[in-house]
Amino acid sequence: MSSLVLGFQEMEKNQLFLVGGKGLHLGELAKIQGIQVPEGFCVTTVGYRKAFEQNETYQALLDRLTMLKVDERDQIGEISRKIRQLIMDVEIPSDVAKAVTHYLSQFGEEHAYAVRSSATAEDLPHASFAGQQDTYLNIIGIDSILQHISKCWASLFTDRAVIYRMQNGFDHRQVYLSVIVQRMVFPQASGILFTADPITSNRKLLSIDASYGLGEALVSGLVSADCYKVKEGQIVDMRIATKTLAIYGRKEGGTKTQQIDPDLQKTQTLTETQILQLERIGRQIEAHFGCPQDIEWCLADDAFYIVQSRPITTLYPIPEANDQENHVYVSVGHQQMMTDPIKPLGLSFFLLTTPAPMRRAGGRLFVDVTHQLASPASRNALLNAMGQHDPLMRDALMRTLERGDFIKSLPNDNKAPSPTRGNIDTLEKFENNPSIVSDLIKRSQTSIEELKQNIQTKSGSDLLDFILEDIQELKKILFDPQSSAVFMAAMNASSWINEKMNEWLGEKNAADTLSQSVPNNITSEMGLALMDVADVIRPYPEVIEYLQHVKEDNFLDELAAFEGGQETRDAIHAYLDKYGMRCAGEIDMTRTRWREKPITLVPLILGNIKNFEPHAGNRKFEQGRQEALEKEQELVERLKQLPDGEQKAKETKRMIALIRNFIGYREYPKYGMIHRYFVYKQALLKEAEQLVKANVIQKIEDIYYLTFEELHEVVRTNKLDDQIISKRKDDYKFFEKLTPPRVITSDGEIIAGEYKREHLPEGAIAGLPVSSGVIEGRARVILNMEDADLEEGDILVTAFTDPGWTPLFVSIKGLVTEVGGLMTHGAVIAREYGLPAVVGVENATNLIKDGQRIRVHGTEGYIEIL
Repeated sequence: MSSLVLGFQEMEKNQLFLVGGKGLHLGELAKIQGIQVPEGFCVTTVGYRKAFEQNETYQALLDRLTMLKVDERDQIGEISRKIRQLIMDVEIPSDVAKAVTHYLSQFGEEHAYAVRSSATAEDLPHASFAGQQDTYLNIIGIDSILQHISKCWASLFTDRAVIYRMQNGFDHRQVYLSVIVQRMVFPQASGILFTADPITSNRKLLSIDASYGLGEALVSGLVSADCYKVKEGQIVDMRIATKTLAIYGRKEGGTKTQQIDPDLQKTQTLTETQILQLERIGRQIEAHFGCPQDIEWCLADDAFYIVQSRPITTLYPIPEANDQENHVYVSVGHQQMMTDPIKPLGLSFFLLTTPAPMRRAGGRLFVDVTHQLASPASRNALLNAMGQHDPLMRDALMRTLERGDFIKSLPNDNKAPSPTRGNIDTLEKFENNPSIVSDLIKRSQTSIEELKQNIQTKSGSDLLDFILEDIQELKKILFDPQSSAVFMAAMNASSWINEKMNEWLGEKNAADTLSQSVPNNITSEMGLALMDVADVIRPYPEVIEYLQHVKEDNFLDELAAFEGGQETRDAIHAYLDKYGMRCAGEIDMTRTRWREKPITLVPLILGNIKNFEPHAGNRKFEQGRQEALEKEQELVERLKQLPDGEQKAKETKRMIALIRNFIGYREYPKYGMIHRYFVYKQALLKEAEQLVKANVIQKIEDIYYLTFEELHEVVRTNKLDDQIISKRKDDYKFFEKLTPPRVITSDGEIIAGEYKREHLPEGAIAGLPVSSGVIEGRARVILNMEDADLEEGDILVTAFTDPGWTPLFVSIKGLVTEVGGLMTHGAVIAREYGLPAVVGVENATNLIKDGQRIRVHGTEGYIEIL
């Protein structure tokens, strides 16, 4: 057996580097009992390397290509064209040509063959590279086949293949091409079979596209295909397309496109029996490979031939379950306003902190809400909470329930109060005493100070035991019933105000203005406090000049050399003492905090100096407070004019007091949690330094890729398999490319919600109104807080905002996010700052372009592009 050419039956599972992804899968398919694969062989990557590795011109062109960036399209095109030309001009090494001739003589030189590319970075679990290299059909004769092998090699450097590799972080030098030479099948029909539905991701729903002739017509988009959906041996949906064209092989080689007989154009390509036979084949192949497959098939002489199978790489992983029952999961990231993946250490801290039934998938957390949905008593409470958090999530859950067959309903439990009645009872009993909040804050602060003292004496296994114990204290504070009751009272009072003011006065979202500039909101104070830091620096031009050019995180050390440097340093340090544990994406404790990378704050401080006058923070807060007071007076005066007006005014004043006294506290428990996480993190990083010194891990940050339990074991034993870290890093890179669904089932089906909206202006983009008002301005589409370059009056458009984004809120006039609900972080802070805001806007960062002028309707919940 030559390593230059391998027959399908000769390939081994570990030969990806020799035969590429497509070749490897064909070799596997050919060995599955009962699956028919047209016979063939692979010209391995050894031949490709033999032809070009010693070629100096080729190596020099590769050097140039490696230096380019994705956006340098003209240069990429020019160098890629030169490499393709060079590959076509170089003669195939004689021993490669000889091996190809030997295999062809065994299969029959007179037959027609498909010559197909198979790259080493192709059809992989994390990147499909589908359609990046070329395929040639119906090639006849040894000379023509050898010529098309060169063409396939050259297709490794088409512009699209080069750019795809750059975007996915693959090194051009590490990707080689093998070429498959496979006996042609001349089918009456062909198509694609997905063993999981590509639209909904449902793993139990199999989808078949079918059309006449060769599959090329379908893959190239030349024709529409019939689409059949099959579930567990039943055809559940069938769409018959009008098929006007098909591609067929010519006798003399090559292909031709021809019209389909008008009588056949609207007929079903496959019979019901054939569809079900194909389903069985698909499930057999899926079972063999152990994951959902995208399969290319063709039908000739009433037999199905499989010409390719690759993993479907776009499916979101299903949260793990311990049984075969139906489950419904909701995304934690959409509720926490952070939909990026979280590293394993961050995930395990969050799991240790929460009592909810959580599952991991794709580097994110999901709550299993099956039991709550099944019980009529808890169902309403869940749906109401979801309506506050994220109406799209609520709608998706409603759709799941409406099916009736997925979740079995439990017997009714009448003991639970109705959601509204319970809220009113709570409000009536609630003592409206602001000192409750200051006591809760003081208790949390005292506890954190004690933690900081006690943790300093701990190390090794003792440290991890101590942290585990302290998490119980964190949970006690986080889930203190009094703490929850405080902000629930404020949230319920907000709902009451919005409902009653609309009913009594015809005024929408009145609570938005009443929530402006409330006391004790640690997150909105953080944005204003950074404006105060700008005030300290403003009088010192030398310091401003210095800050405009700093690049390193140790910039604070150099400040003393400038007039005003010490004052600046003190102001930034004081800010970091109070808020330095925060950052964007802060629920992942492995994320870099401002205290660890203070340079993150510099552009924000400079922006505040440029955009605001001195003392703007105080004025902004006072202005919001005045607007809230005026709104309260106006509502009370109008209510008094109504029948039973005095009573209505009295109830309303009580509700407004609840909002103003308690809504600010809603942000505090999370601040306490993040503060504690940072104390744990600093202690664990010291422990990681010891592990680096002992050569157990290579970098301090490697501990982020271990769960808390694994880290505990590593610290105890001083042993670790390094493969774990590198695999986790690869997984994390893959997870970063995934978009987590709001709601996913145990079948892998992604259930999408919709806003039920009428009378929207034409072209308007719908979202959820969370902070009243209408504003026009320039859209700034910002995906990373570090890239923010805002001017006063800009409208921030982003995927999500957690507390770490708050310092940007002082500079903007409006907010649009893809994620969020009425009571999520961005909405609460937007109301407090008086910013019109629309959240939960699907795909906002793609629909709205940076720099476009837009109008945000914060009261009605839509955006217009002007």
